[in-house]
Amino acid sequence: MRCKLRCKFLILFLAVIAIALSAAVLLRSFIITDFKRYMDGEAQDRIQRVIAQLEGSHDLHGGWKTDALTSDLSWTLQMGVEARVFDSAGSLMLDTRQAIERLTPLMQKRVLEVSPYDPESASGDFVPYPLFLKGNEIGRLDARLLNPLKEDYFIRSSNRFLGLSLALLGISAIVLSLIASRRLAEPVLELAGAAGDIADGKLSRRVKVQGHDEIGTLAANFNRMAESLEAQEKLRRRLLAGAAHELRTPLAIISGELEAMLDGVLPTGRDGLQSMHDEALRLTAILNGLDEVTRAESSVLNLHCEEISLKPFLLAITGRFERMFTEKDARIRLECPDDLTLYADPDRLSQIVINLVSNALKAIAHGGQVTISAFRRESGICLELADNGCGIEPQEIPHIFERFYRRGGDGLGLGLAIVKELLTAHGASIAVQSRIGAGTTFSLAFPNTPLPGTSEGPLY
Repeated sequence: MRCKLRCKFLILFLAVIAIALSAAVLLRSFIITDFKRYMDGEAQDRIQRVIAQLEGSHDLHGGWKTDALTSDLSWTLQMGVEARVFDSAGSLMLDTRQAIERLTPLMQKRVLEVSPYDPESASGDFVPYPLFLKGNEIGRLDARLLNPLKEDYFIRSSNRFLGLSLALLGISAIVLSLIASRRLAEPVLELAGAAGDIADGKLSRRVKVQGHDEIGTLAANFNRMAESLEAQEKLRRRLLAGAAHELRTPLAIISGELEAMLDGVLPTGRDGLQSMHDEALRLTAILNGLDEVTRAESSVLNLHCEEISLKPFLLAITGRFERMFTEKDARIRLECPDDLTLYADPDRLSQIVINLVSNALKAIAHGGQVTISAFRRESGICLELADNGCGIEPQEIPHIFERFYRRGGDGLGLGLAIVKELLTAHGASIAVQSRIGAGTTFSLAFPNTPLPGTSEGPLY
């Protein structure tokens, strides 16, 4: 797969390179063709100027004069044209070779230096052009263009430049294609390898997030998926470990009592069945508690946050506990501004407050008091739940949020663990202050910014 994917990218890049270089060659061909047409037109213009010069010279001197023709053909040679002039009877009056020979040595040198004329290597056919003056033919000009040195130089230079350009650009493009194909293939191949590891159970595998393009987004989403799977796996293992630990005792009791009944040690009466029934209820309570913890730990994946007006929300919760506080001759007070709002999941927030109020109700004595306070701070919203109950031992405070940690042997030890998991899901934190005999205060701090993945909106 590795070779195939890279080869596909490389073939694609090479095809683009070939098309681009072919376009350059084709463009050069069009340019050279147009250049040659331009040079042909320029040559015809030169010959027409030569014809005009000869006809004007004939008119000026009243006929063909050797000295005048010598000057004219020398000028014609400098124009890149080799010429022969004939009179109206067809007799040769003068040609370029004869004109050069008639010049002084100094003039010969100057004329030959600026012209591509070489009598020994001249080639090509002469083209006849009739000469007229006032409607009468006065002679004929045979002309041929000398080798166009500038044109040849331009074509050779363009060929050389094109060859070097194709070589340099081609090599550079191939090298860049190799690098680009490798860089493009690597993240995809890394994702494929990481997906294989995830499938094999290696949930800790992550990939590098390079850039913010589609591949970078895919890598980031893959990492989030892997983190979610790893978190779920940890939840599963913790649940199994906790369940195994907590279920072992009631199952051992039930098993022991059944064996004793089978062996005749214990009677199979109502008391024995009632004991096993109590242990079965305990098993059911443990399983329900574990289910609550699991839902709390996974709640970060499915929070449904909205803006909550705190005062009526908390009043509704305290109203549920009015009868229970009245039965205990205790009070529950609420201190909250009317305009204070919090961005949270109402069901999860209700579960948090109810768990804390339930614990506070157990902690206070007859005539005690529980106070719920809500206020705004610079970092967000703070909820405080304070009681004047028995308090918590200092050595117990670091462990009260652990699952199955029980104070005094009552309950399952899951309530505060559920509270902490739900607060973590909201990005909030919880702190505890307690004094034996003076009471306990739980402080909940909610941030201003909602967690990624929840609906956008302010916290207050």
